[in-house]
Amino acid sequence: MDVSGRRWVVWSVGLFAYLVGVMNRTTFGVAGLDAADRFGAAPAVLSGFLVLQLLVYAALQIPTGLLLDRFGARRLVVLGALVMAVGQLLLALASTLPLAIAARVLVGAGDALTFISVLSVVNAWFPARQVPVLTQLTGLLGQGGQVLSAVPFALLLHHVGWAPAFVSAAALGVAAALAVLAVFRNRPAGVTAPVAAASWRDVRALLRSSWTEPGTRLGLWTHTGTQFAGTVFALMWGVPYLVAGQGMSPAAAGALLTVLVVVGVVAGPAFGEFAARRPMRRSWLVIGVITTTAAAWTAVLLVPPPVPAWLLVLLVVVLAAGGPASMIGFDYARTSNPGYRQGTAVGIVNIGGFTASLLVTLAVGAVLGIAGGYTPGAFRVAWTVQYVVWGLALVGIVVARRRTRRRLVEQGEVVPPAWRPLRRREVAVERAAA
Repeated sequence: MDVSGRRWVVWSVGLFAYLVGVMNRTTFGVAGLDAADRFGAAPAVLSGFLVLQLLVYAALQIPTGLLLDRFGARRLVVLGALVMAVGQLLLALASTLPLAIAARVLVGAGDALTFISVLSVVNAWFPARQVPVLTQLTGLLGQGGQVLSAVPFALLLHHVGWAPAFVSAAALGVAAALAVLAVFRNRPAGVTAPVAAASWRDVRALLRSSWTEPGTRLGLWTHTGTQFAGTVFALMWGVPYLVAGQGMSPAAAGALLTVLVVVGVVAGPAFGEFAARRPMRRSWLVIGVITTTAAAWTAVLLVPPPVPAWLLVLLVVVLAAGGPASMIGFDYARTSNPGYRQGTAVGIVNIGGFTASLLVTLAVGAVLGIAGGYTPGAFRVAWTVQYVVWGLALVGIVVARRRTRRRLVEQGEVVPPAWRPLRRREVAVERAAA
C-alpha cells in the first residue's frame, strides 16, 4: 500500500482509539444519576468525580506534549487506551467512593494521552492543506464516542446493570490498544523524526518558547472560550438538567445528546475548510461561536421551565458548534510553532478548554447544592456561571490576536486589519498560501 492509502488506514485506527477514549470520558455523565444512587453522592460530590477527571486531564496536557515530542504518538495512544480500560474495570467493581474516584483518575490520565497524540499523526501523515479539515474530522468524528455512551452504553447500564456496562467499556479500550499496536505509526517510512529535547534545560526552553509564542496563547483562549460549554453539558450536567430540570425522559435526553454529535460532525469540515482558506479570519469565527452560545443560553435561562422543546434543540445545535470552533485553537498552535515543539504547543492549548470545563463543572455542582439540589430553579441559577468564562475568553482572544498579528508583521507578513473584510487580492493571496 502506498503512502496516500496508508495514511487513511493509520488515521482511521487513531480515530477509533480517540472515539473509544471519548466514550470512556463520557460514560460517567450518562451514568450520573445512577452513580448518585450507587455511591450516595450529593450534587457537589457527583460533580467532583468529573472535576477530578478533568483536573487530571488538564494537568497532564503539557507533560503529554513533552512526552509526545520525545517518544512519539504510538506509545502514548496504546498506554492511554490501556490505562482507561483499567479505570473502567475498576469502576465496574467499585462500591465505595474512594475506589470510584481512583477509577475516574485513571480514565482522566489515559484520556490525556490520546487526543493530541492522534493529532500529531495527522500533522505527520497528511499535506498541510488537508490538516485543518482532518483535524476537525478527528475531533468531531471522535465525538461519536458520546453516541456510544449515550445509546449502547446507556442501554447496557439500564437493562443489564452497572458492572456489565463498565466492563464492556473496558473491553473496548483493550481492543483499541491492540488495533493501535498493529497498525498505527508515528510518521511515514523514511521521514525523519523531529529532534527531541535532550535535557531539562532544553525542556524548559521548549516550554518557554511555546508559551511566549502569541499564536499559542491565541489558541489557548480560543479553546477556552469555545469548548467548555458543550463539554460540561455532555460529560456531566446535560442529562441531569434535561431530566430533573426540564422534565425529559432519560431516553429523550440521551437522544438530544446525539444531536450534539451529529451537528458537530456536519459543522466540523466546514469550519476546517474556512480555517484553511481564511487563516486571517479564523478569530472572527471563534468570536461568533462564543457570542452565539452565550445568546442561546440566555434565551433558555430567561424562559421559566419547562423550556419549549424547540428551544432546547436549538441550544444543543448551538453548543455543537463549540467543538469544531475549539479545534481552531490547535490550528493556531500548528501554524505558529515549528515541528519540534508542536506537541508541547498543542498541549498548552488543550489545557484551556478542559480547565474551564473543570471549573464550570465544579461551580455548577456547588451552586446546585446551595440552591436546593436537582430542581429546575437551581439549574437555572447554576448555569449562569458560564458567563464569567466567556467574558475572560473574549478578552484573551482579542489581546492575543493583536499580539499574533504584530508578530506576523515583524516577520514580514502582510496582515490586513482584523476589523476590515478581505479585499479580492488578499483573498487570492490566502488561497495561494493555503
